[in-house]
Amino acid sequence: MVGNPPFLGDKRMRSELGAAYVDCLRREYKGRVPGGADLVLYWFEKARAQIEAGCCQAAGLVATNSIRGGANRKVLDRITETTRIFEAWSDEPWVNEGAAVRVSLVGFGPLFDTQRKSRLDGVEVTCIYADLSAADEVNLTRAAVLAENRRCAYIGGMKKGSFDVEGQTARAWLQQGGNPNGRPNSDVLRPWVNGLDITRRPSDTWIIDFGSNCSLDFALSYEAPFQHVIENVKPAREHVNNALEKERWWLHARSAPDLRSAIEGLPRFMATARVAKHRLFVWLRLPVVCDGQVVVIARSDDTTFGILHSRFHELWALHLGTSLEDRPRYTPTTTFETFPFPTGMSPTDTAAGAPGGPAAEAIAASARRLVELRDNWLNPADWVERVPEIVPGYPDRLIPRPGHEAELKKRTLTNLYNQRPAWLVKAHQALDAAVAT
Repeated sequence: MVGNPPFLGDKRMRSELGAAYVDCLRREYKGRVPGGADLVLYWFEKARAQIEAGCCQAAGLVATNSIRGGANRKVLDRITETTRIFEAWSDEPWVNEGAAVRVSLVGFGPLFDTQRKSRLDGVEVTCIYADLSAADEVNLTRAAVLAENRRCAYIGGMKKGSFDVEGQTARAWLQQGGNPNGRPNSDVLRPWVNGLDITRRPSDTWIIDFGSNCSLDFALSYEAPFQHVIENVKPAREHVNNALEKERWWLHARSAPDLRSAIEGLPRFMATARVAKHRLFVWLRLPVVCDGQVVVIARSDDTTFGILHSRFHELWALHLGTSLEDRPRYTPTTTFETFPFPTGMSPTDTAAGAPGGPAAEAIAASARRLVELRDNWLNPADWVERVPEIVPGYPDRLIPRPGHEAELKKRTLTNLYNQRPAWLVKAHQALDAAVAT
């Protein structure tokens, strides 16, 4: 049984083991363990190789339950191709030294002949797939990326530095003039959304964003934002290992130009937190900038929104995604690009606009009703004052009316879906029925 230290993703591996060690490890196992896999997967591959070489008959190891999907699952794919999983517990609680995670326990090898059936979660099954599901279920390990779903779902950008500023400071800069280029600071100062802004209340955080490929001369002509970056970003960037990030310190580490291009010109777009207890989709619109903990769906039609928020897609995402501790993780490649949309309603079909027909409109109507009810609950008209932002075209500010501040803090999507009041259940049932049809 492998303990807590190997429950490390790539980022923590580099911080705790060092970049040189991790790079060497990746090279040594190239073609056997995919880049980005957790450290524990190297023990799984070492054991598999020993079994294949005839040096042992079985191994039993424990990993976080994210082993069932993404890059991690490719190691289990190799195990099922060269031997068999004879025993597994797919999703169990694990509490150790204060850390609470969900784990998978896997026993594999030719220790038993095929007359001894495999056991999954204590129940006998014919076969256990690499995603730790049983042979009498749909084999989702065969789910492949669909061409019609490409170039639609994107992970937000990664800033790697203190480019973010609070709303009060941002609004002061927005009202300033006098930049030597004659341009307003609204060119490079935008509302920012991360995963918590979706699942909780908006944090009123803004971000300095000089774009994907601007020059230093362009950036420094916006005086107040640039001074903030000099003081709060540049010192940290001088110590990073990535040469390009060090050289281009005034830019976000990954500005997501593909995402920017995909949503340019859209009146709105969909977003969901990458890691969250509930799979929730919301509408956003430019000029909002999305953080790397947000997945953006570059479509503006209600039909796509309804399909993604249906129970069908939720279950698909739970099975095809991974997790962080006990929270499911949503990824564009495994959970979105593999999902079979209804005929005529795929992302390719909706690229040119909303799909037509009574079935599509029924889904769209149910989706609009769900959003309307949720928005009314999140921001009751008698609790919230909507104030236009000081820059035209930016989203309105939501200011609590006197006496409702504490109540409003509790109005979050996470709390709503934890409670699941009758009206919410009914709205989702209507949506699921429309998608089922």
